[in-house]
Amino acid sequence: MTVHQLNVLLLICSLVLLVSVAAVRISSRSGLPSLLIYLGIGVAMGQDGLFHVHFDNAELTQVIGYAALVVILAEGGLGTKWKDIKSSLPVGITLSTLGVGISIGVTAAAAHYLVGLDWRQALIIGAVVSSTDAAAVFSVLRRVPLPTRVTSVLEAESGFNDAPVVIVVVALSSTGHVSSWYVLVGEILLELLIGACVGIAVGYVGAFGLRRVALPASGLYPIAVMAIAVSAYALGATAHGSGFLSVYLASMILGNARLPHAPANRGFAEGLGWIAQIGMFVLLGLLVTPHELGHDFWAAVMVGLVLTVVARPLSVLVSLAPFRIPRAEQILVSWAGLRGAVPIILATIPMVSGIDGSRRIFNIVFVLVVVYTLVQGPTLPWLAKALRLSSSSDASDLGIESAPLERLRGHLLSVAIPRRSKMHGVEVGELRLPQGAAVTLVVRNERSFVPQPSTLLQRGDELLVVATDPVRDAVEERLRAVGQGGKLASWLGPADQR
Repeated sequence: MTVHQLNVLLLICSLVLLVSVAAVRISSRSGLPSLLIYLGIGVAMGQDGLFHVHFDNAELTQVIGYAALVVILAEGGLGTKWKDIKSSLPVGITLSTLGVGISIGVTAAAAHYLVGLDWRQALIIGAVVSSTDAAAVFSVLRRVPLPTRVTSVLEAESGFNDAPVVIVVVALSSTGHVSSWYVLVGEILLELLIGACVGIAVGYVGAFGLRRVALPASGLYPIAVMAIAVSAYALGATAHGSGFLSVYLASMILGNARLPHAPANRGFAEGLGWIAQIGMFVLLGLLVTPHELGHDFWAAVMVGLVLTVVARPLSVLVSLAPFRIPRAEQILVSWAGLRGAVPIILATIPMVSGIDGSRRIFNIVFVLVVVYTLVQGPTLPWLAKALRLSSSSDASDLGIESAPLERLRGHLLSVAIPRRSKMHGVEVGELRLPQGAAVTLVVRNERSFVPQPSTLLQRGDELLVVATDPVRDAVEERLRAVGQGGKLASWLGPADQR
């Protein structure tokens, strides 16, 4: 590549990113999932589009897709709160294993008997589309207020189910003899176990190191966190385990480890996640050949209909039966099983392996994802309201930034009071911070001053709180409690604080 070609490539990439960023705003206003806009950009640039770019490298698409999925899972893990998800782990794991198995069987039967695919092709399609997409689910959960239990179940499922599905698709797409079902199940469990062990180990070791090593610049912490998360994937995959499970678990541990500059770490990961989504979807749009999709449109619609109204609800019903989850929440979890780029990426695996009919598998999966994302994504908020499961809190959580003060064995906490926080109107003295902590500065309307115990806090204030190391966690808990419950937080129960 010459310097001139590099300049042109950088210009094109920057323009695509700018259009994609603008598309997020359009998506948030219209309810149209942003992934479809990104796919549309890729299709418009492709061989049947405006620029007639010819791209058919499925292997490169698969490699870039894997890399993007690693970043997306890392971003999702960093933003997952352990206190919310821990009670839903058994449900998420059951949906990711038993639920996926049921969905594969039912969907494969539909692809075989209704569309006429042979059993191998049908099972590949069933496995590919049975995985909910982490990027789609995480992006929807950011803008649809759902009950904590529903949100945590969806986060756990989307974070965990990529791992077993990838193993199944790779096994079915192998050119050699496919293992017996019990051998395949054993391989899946072994890879998941190895991946979980590697992810947990890397997460705890990385968190231990970052809490005790004072880096010279705050901007190095986000880089270090992402490097640790990516290394978890690489080590897990190298050890013949599930790298996707490794990166998600390691990231979740890092995200809940109270690391220095935690909001900046998550913000950096979120930015990388957006870039990964944009690049992945645009590349998938380039790979597809639109004039070939018409032949497989109705086949995709039939398979998707069975997946959406039979396979997914049945897998949710069976998987959630032991957990006594209300029927309304089961319906919402079933409908929120969104598909996105992950199934399309997985559909490139049989293409790279040279499986017969792999191009048709890719086309069916592509159409299915587009059609049913258009149906499920915009209607999810409506369904949540219809089921009376759309929750909106009266109080916003606080954003707290932590910077280590190594020599003083203390921490400087930066607290921003959001618009709906119940800390508004509370006096500084009424915060009743633990001994060893104090509000040292208030920034209001771009002016800073040292507060008195009687100073009333207001929306939009930024507080600088100094806390010694032993009471740092208690200070954060107290500030969040006041932000949620106001000055009476000490006497209100958890339900009242929410």
